[in-house]
Amino acid sequence: MAKIPTREEAFELLKSYNESEALIKHALAVEGVMRHYAQKYGEDVEKWGVIGLLHDLDYEKFPDQHCRKVVEILRENEIDEEVIRAVASHGYGICSDVKPEHIMELVLYTTDELTGLINAAAIMRPSKSVMDLEYKSVIKKYKSPNFAAGVDRSVIEKGCEMLDTDLQSVIEDVLLGMRSVAKDIGLE
Repeated sequence: MAKIPTREEAFELLKSYNESEALIKHALAVEGVMRHYAQKYGEDVEKWGVIGLLHDLDYEKFPDQHCRKVVEILRENEIDEEVIRAVASHGYGICSDVKPEHIMELVLYTTDELTGLINAAAIMRPSKSVMDLEYKSVIKKYKSPNFAAGVDRSVIEKGCEMLDTDLQSVIEDVLLGMRSVAKDIGLE
């Protein structure tokens, strides 16, 4: 019977497919952001957190099959289809044709790339911390196309439209989510 894994089970599964400290910290950052948004929207914090942890499960070992191989892995592990769909939808239009529809999927789609940009902005600061990083600094970096050039800003912007919210609100919420896990992601 399909299940939603506990946070511990999800983290163990993540570590069984990923050795890269950077990828594990990214998963922890996205988990923190997803938990923040779940609390904000009155949703299931544990489920949203697990989805954040597992979203890039296949990326290190199967980069060419990202968002496709993860479906197979999660089904082999008897993970609930709602979790599988959410994880697969975060690559919509890039490496997946699963369109994010549920609020949980839309949040993951919108915030995943942004956590990378905010992480890069934080490590450039003298404090190397997300705790004192503010919207003004993030948006300045965001508007500079050469900064964190691998971050697809069009995905973030499309996500904001799909969420019917503005970029400033999303940046502020992602900052709050990342602050909640700052110690775990090395940005305290």
